[in-house]
Amino acid sequence: MTRKLVERELTSEGPRRSQGGRTKRRSVTVNIGESPIAWLHARGHLSDRLHDAGEALRADFERAQLAPNVTMRWDPVRVKGGRHPGDQGLSPTEKQIAAKHRFDGAMGAAGKGLEDVLWRVVCAGETLPLAEKALGWPVRSGKLVLKIALERVADFYRIG
Repeated sequence: MTRKLVERELTSEGPRRSQGGRTKRRSVTVNIGESPIAWLHARGHLSDRLHDAGEALRADFERAQLAPNVTMRWDPVRVKGGRHPGDQGLSPTEKQIAAKHRFDGAMGAAGKGLEDVLWRVVCAGETLPLAEKALGWPVRSGKLVLKIALERVADFYRIG
């Protein structure tokens, strides 16, 4: 993981993106190269099991190449091999399809209402405060809902 440190204003909702100009407010140094799941895990808000579940879901999301594209992609499909035990001996296309099936299964296992926060935080890399605001949830409710969703994902991936 690369370190990309930036200074952000510290608010009651968490670090805020800089609006330009210098102010005498409290600030914090943030590693923007760190995922929200890794950030929560590093600060003791997520157990190893929940962190591993989130990383497995994100890895399948990326392997299945489900991220939105602005235009047509002309580059060949690149899927790292050997990381998922069930993918050995499969062609790159088959690995991509297997990852898509695992991703869909994990999101289905999370259940209705929980897949939104999973997608926003784990796959899209949104912070919890941004996800809560976008979903119209009360402040500080996202962590509990994310933990419930990650528990179900961990069960799906059989993470002990």
